[in-house]
Amino acid sequence: MRAVERRIVSHGEVQIEVFARGTGPRVVMLPSLGRGATDFDDIAGRVSAAGYRVVLPQPRGIGASCGPLNGITLHDYARDVAAVIEADGGGPSLIAGHAFGNFVARTMAADCPQLTRAIALLAATHVWPLPPDVRDSINKSHQMALPEDLRLRHLQHAFFAPGNDPRVWLEGWDEAVMLAERAATEATPKPEWWNAGAAPVLDLVPENDVCTPADSRERYLTEFGAHRVTLMLVPRAGHALLPEQPAAVAAALVSYLEQLTAE
Repeated sequence: MRAVERRIVSHGEVQIEVFARGTGPRVVMLPSLGRGATDFDDIAGRVSAAGYRVVLPQPRGIGASCGPLNGITLHDYARDVAAVIEADGGGPSLIAGHAFGNFVARTMAADCPQLTRAIALLAATHVWPLPPDVRDSINKSHQMALPEDLRLRHLQHAFFAPGNDPRVWLEGWDEAVMLAERAATEATPKPEWWNAGAAPVLDLVPENDVCTPADSRERYLTEFGAHRVTLMLVPRAGHALLPEQPAAVAAALVSYLEQLTAE
């Protein structure tokens, strides 16, 4: 097991708690809406063992990370990531964002191309707006006051493929962080981040993601262009993806990193 480094990166009034391990080309991993960097622990271990440096910033409001949560945009979250990369030595990195994290990754690519080698979209939503039943299940999945059996049904519906156990996501949610991240997304004009600048893109699509029906899987391939987008499908996974198929996610990231290194 590779040793995990911990540090605090400060810029302005913001402090970001960062966990890192390994050496080599850098990959920064950004978690989903209202969730923390520990969602990537299994994957980070696998990717670092393959010869890469993995950097996991905690979002504002989670762990020891702190900073304004009101009146901010996706650009502020991108500045947090940029500060983390600069503190880790700077230079272009692969920015991998899970679900909401892909919004920040795309903003990083638009705002800081010099720090972005490429981005990896992990379970990025391919349809918008989401169907009302999916949105309802997402909202109720993290409402801790609801009965556990009801939360499990909503977790299963919104996040997990049939046969995968949603209990692993009963914990780990932060309501205030989730609300701040949603507000920041709504406050950021879509043209400022949606296209991810001109960065290469790995689009890692879960086969059973209710946020990406089968007929929408090629959206980014078509919209951004085949010259930028590498599309990979992950079987037996839903929108949660990371706890469902960590080995497959890690293998896809390593394969893409090898491709980037060879270029």
